[in-house]
Amino acid sequence: MIPPEQDGEYVARMEDVLAVYERPYDPSAPVICMDEQPVQLIEETREPIPAAAGRPVRVDYEYKRNGTANIFMFADPKAGRRKVSVTELRTKVDWAHEVRDLLDGTYAGVSKVTLVMDNLNTHTEGSLYEAFPPAEARRLAERLDIHYTPKHGSWLNIAENELSTLTKQCLSRRIGTIEELREQVAAWEHDRNATTVRVNWRFTIDRAREKMHRVYPEIQS
Repeated sequence: MIPPEQDGEYVARMEDVLAVYERPYDPSAPVICMDEQPVQLIEETREPIPAAAGRPVRVDYEYKRNGTANIFMFADPKAGRRKVSVTELRTKVDWAHEVRDLLDGTYAGVSKVTLVMDNLNTHTEGSLYEAFPPAEARRLAERLDIHYTPKHGSWLNIAENELSTLTKQCLSRRIGTIEELREQVAAWEHDRNATTVRVNWRFTIDRAREKMHRVYPEIQS
């Protein structure tokens, strides 16, 4: 994404997210990055020929489109942990249920979770109220500290990088059913969490002010 020029709103949200990333690691106050992506399910029409010595696997050019699915990615970059889910849809209710699973599952013992994500219209506290009774929605909302990346600022979302890695390592082949997709994604998640792959984010507010002059508004004296 190409950042805009002299955009105060972009700068404000960028520096807000960078300030969150600069916090020291505290497992009692985790910073979680969230993103999602659609996946086209592609089914083979003919059985691939397995690889053999000196010959790669052979796949027929014909295939069958088998609908789409959605992947929700929640990444805890400093802990080296991620939670990945495959859903049929990506509605407000789907997002809300994923957030509840996160808060009441992995982070059940944490009073407040900082959530970094883009400002898609499904990614709001209002979605909680469309999925749950008011008391339950309020309970969940009070445990969230939400920080939005700016428009054209998806590079600031570490979960997007995790999705890119997932795509390269797991999704770069035909997967025909949502059940198979769930199996493959779960295996990737398990392996990546087992190796505790952490993210050392080095781009700070100071570096942004030094390197991204054209994004910052010019102050008239």
